[in-house]
Amino acid sequence: MAEAIAFDLAVELITKLSSFTLSQIGLWWHVKDDLDHLNSTISTIKAVLLDAEERSVTSQLVKDWLEKLKYVLYDADDLLDDFSTEVLRKDLMGGNRLTQFAYGLRMGRQIKAIKARLTSIESEANMFNLVERDRPVKTSFMSKKRQQTHSFKDKIIGRDDDKAALLKLMFEFERKENVYVIPILGFGGLGKTALAQFIYNDEIVKNSFELMMFVCVSNVFDVKIIVENIIKSATGQAPNQNLELDQLQKQLLEKIELLVGGAKGSRIIVITRSWRVAKITSKCQPYVLKGLSDDDAWSLLKEIAFEQRYADSTNSAFVEIRKQISKRCSGVPLVIRTIASTLSFKETENEWRSFKDNELARIYQNEGTIITTLKLSYDHLPSHLKHCFAYCRLYSNDHEIHVQTLVQFWVAQGFIKQLNRNQSLDEIGLGYFKDLVERSFFQEVEEDENWGMTCKMHDLMHDLAESVAGTESSIVDSNEIASEVELYDLNLNAIPHSIYKLKHLRYLDLPGNFYLKSLPNSICKIQNLQALKLDWCRWLEELPKKIEKLVNLTHLAFRGFNGLTHMPRGIGKLTSLETLSRFVVDKDSSHDGADLSELSRLNNLRGQLTIANFGFVKNAKEKFRAANLKEKQHLRSLVLEWNGGDDDDDKSLEDLQPHPNLKKLVVDGWRGDAKFPSWLSLLTNLVDIKIWGPSKFKHFPSLAQLPCLQDLVIYFLDELEYMDDNIPSGREGNTEPFFPSLKVLSLRHCPNMKSWWRTAEAIGDDSNKDDTTVMGTSTMAFYECLQHLTSLKKLTIGDCKEVDLEGMQWEALKNLSHLVIDNIPQLVSLPLGIQHLVQLKTLEICNCSGLRSLFPVFQHLTFLEEFSVRNCKELELSAPNFQIFQDHTSLRSLRLQNIPKCSYLPEWLQHLTNLQQLYLLDFPNLTSLPHEMRCRTRLESLQIERVLRFEERCRKHFGADWRKIGHIPFTLL
Repeated sequence: MAEAIAFDLAVELITKLSSFTLSQIGLWWHVKDDLDHLNSTISTIKAVLLDAEERSVTSQLVKDWLEKLKYVLYDADDLLDDFSTEVLRKDLMGGNRLTQFAYGLRMGRQIKAIKARLTSIESEANMFNLVERDRPVKTSFMSKKRQQTHSFKDKIIGRDDDKAALLKLMFEFERKENVYVIPILGFGGLGKTALAQFIYNDEIVKNSFELMMFVCVSNVFDVKIIVENIIKSATGQAPNQNLELDQLQKQLLEKIELLVGGAKGSRIIVITRSWRVAKITSKCQPYVLKGLSDDDAWSLLKEIAFEQRYADSTNSAFVEIRKQISKRCSGVPLVIRTIASTLSFKETENEWRSFKDNELARIYQNEGTIITTLKLSYDHLPSHLKHCFAYCRLYSNDHEIHVQTLVQFWVAQGFIKQLNRNQSLDEIGLGYFKDLVERSFFQEVEEDENWGMTCKMHDLMHDLAESVAGTESSIVDSNEIASEVELYDLNLNAIPHSIYKLKHLRYLDLPGNFYLKSLPNSICKIQNLQALKLDWCRWLEELPKKIEKLVNLTHLAFRGFNGLTHMPRGIGKLTSLETLSRFVVDKDSSHDGADLSELSRLNNLRGQLTIANFGFVKNAKEKFRAANLKEKQHLRSLVLEWNGGDDDDDKSLEDLQPHPNLKKLVVDGWRGDAKFPSWLSLLTNLVDIKIWGPSKFKHFPSLAQLPCLQDLVIYFLDELEYMDDNIPSGREGNTEPFFPSLKVLSLRHCPNMKSWWRTAEAIGDDSNKDDTTVMGTSTMAFYECLQHLTSLKKLTIGDCKEVDLEGMQWEALKNLSHLVIDNIPQLVSLPLGIQHLVQLKTLEICNCSGLRSLFPVFQHLTFLEEFSVRNCKELELSAPNFQIFQDHTSLRSLRLQNIPKCSYLPEWLQHLTNLQQLYLLDFPNLTSLPHEMRCRTRLESLQIERVLRFEERCRKHFGADWRKIGHIPFTLL
């Protein structure tokens, strides 16, 4: 990768050497002339580097010369970094003048030594006759229709016949074996994994197998990790990380016994590159996967290369080019995707033709491998993307990469260039990542609301990264596997004072070190530090007192519970901060901590900010405003925690107005007056609102004006009477939804709430002789509003005694999939209307002391997949006709807890033929399990807790009920 790095390094060094700051440094230490000469030499060499880069492909001598040059440039870059660091320390810490003079003499000698090495390298270049070259100016013959949208979904083209053939193998023939293994054989890049996933996700397959697992075995064959992954895939949850291998194997055997013992017709698809593996794993002939046909290859190439562009792909020039290119890709999807992604960034016909006639032709003349073909796409990357891609060789094969962390690594390495000051380095780095995704260097990109974006690299792409990285990086982990955190969960209780010697350190991650209570103050001497991560350091009590010295700090993260008591004074000077997980107000000022005014200038904060201990703020009005939340335009989530303290009547939320760009707002524990702040209606981008009492709110203003609202959670508001004081147009016969985006609505412990809107309106009065307007109030009952919530998917109603469940217009909630009814004592039977909720998958009934029966409504809920009922003291579980459960084939999970009137499990359990999970908790009168439990062959998990005498009755092999449950893979008593 030397040819890619050298030019970039030279450009960066010239920029640094030409800066006013470095010029001043040179004058200070009397080395300005040396720095100017160094600049001149690097500029001369840089002029021929583009020519050298091209010639290095065919000339080993030029490649070696570039490698030698690269190391000198690295040393020069380190020297300049040392300069900048020393100046920063001098400004922040002061220093002895004599010591500074000695430092200047030493640096002068090092500059001269580097200049001498560069002069020697410059003279060697003369023998290659390198010429000066500028980057070519491109003219466009295909205009991109739009900005890159970065669609991360892989396209599967030309595999329908393969899928049909494999499905035929799976279903057509009866086999004597309980388990039939089907190997898919083919070399790397053909799309074996994608085809297997294509089959795995097919609806016919999903409906035919009760237990499905998809597990990848990487080149690093770690048995413990493989077993953990199989269990995770089978059960949907990761096993306990503290279990030893033999314990994990026991769990796995219990799971697989289902396959070997009683599940005839089980199928295992094995994908492999090895004939030997295929032969060992199966008695049948492997399904040999071939390359795509020419037509399918062109379809895939065209869809990627011409995606949303204006270009005539039937043009004769393109037809000629495409035939040769698609043929030379040999029908290998990975190669086609990568080449097509590269071509999508070539904007002239000449560029396409040159790529085909030169680079691609040269590879195949030399009998190029897939790796060498893929390297063509790497060669055509911009240099900044080359650095970023090669860095990924530090991840192991099939490693799930956390994209945000990867981008921060790139930033720490100096790979990200900030051309636009309005964009943060992380935002630019995310753009780099998306560019690499578009060029097919990453795959399996997933986004999770809590954990962010993840991705993987194809193993051939990983091989390519190792190849191009060369000696640029190496893995030093004892297991030869790099991870995103080499310092995770080491039980560290202290960081050595000497850490300050790592003066070039940019990224420090110490997650999961529970016993770490504090950091040494010497850490504040690492002025280059950009990211300090302390996630899940639960005992952490304080941050370094001189944290303000970390002037380059961008990320200060400590997610997860910790014991921080305050923030250090001066933290507000870190104006480059983009991540600040939590700001903790000093409860009693005993730690001399920072107050809210230190947030005033931290206007680059992004993501989520949690502010804790609002209840202890003194001079609240002044301090709340001093936090300056309305200027934090990049914040997307704001959590305001009160955590007790003084009376909150003088702490108005009106003084905590955030910026309108906010998407998530949480107010937790405020106990103030009955008026919610007026600024809520201004936050038109809000997606998520969560309000936890105990506050004195009587209503919320104008929620209907929040068109993006998807998630609304209201808990513990005893005095809440209605939700909105502004009736929308839907009130007067207009059926248009007023919350078009609302998907989750949770209302708990709001005992006085009975209406959604309440508004003042004129009332006609013939006796009014003064002709003055008389105002009255109008309300809409809560149940009436449901007809407008047409997008709602999850509804929770708990301890809302005034809400009339029976009167609700359930049939309007056509998209509802999850319903929770909690602590509604007046509920005697299930509301009749919920039988119309045909999309309902999950139903939870809890703490309903008056509930007597689930029937007849429950017999119509044949579409349910999960049902839970607990703490219902009057409930009878027996059904008048248990045959009605013959249609409940969708039910997968059943939880029964604390139902005192149940002394035996109901007969209808035997008809839940697809039940996979059964939970029985707090059954004091239950004496035994029914004999029908033996027939529940699909049951994967049985959990029995706090049921008298069951521990003995279900004891393995010897208990009276063991024969009824011994076939269940996972049993917890």
